[in-house]
Amino acid sequence: MPAQYLINEAGKKVSVVIPVKDYERMLEEIDELNCIKVYDKAKSTKQNFIPAEIAFKEIDRKRKIKKTV
Repeated sequence: MPAQYLINEAGKKVSVVIPVKDYERMLEEIDELNCIKVYDKAKSTKQNFIPAEIAFKEIDRKRKIKKTV
């Protein structure tokens, strides 16, 4: 990944310029790492599940309430 550095008057690197393709790849990798982090957190906590049929009935019930309001 070729990079160009922008420096200030004191010669200190303050910014970097990289090709857009490399930037987009980095963003995708960061997003994937964030998804893994969220997944790992979810797996590490105790979760209570309900059957899908009950969940769908609850969703339908809440939708009906919203329509009447």
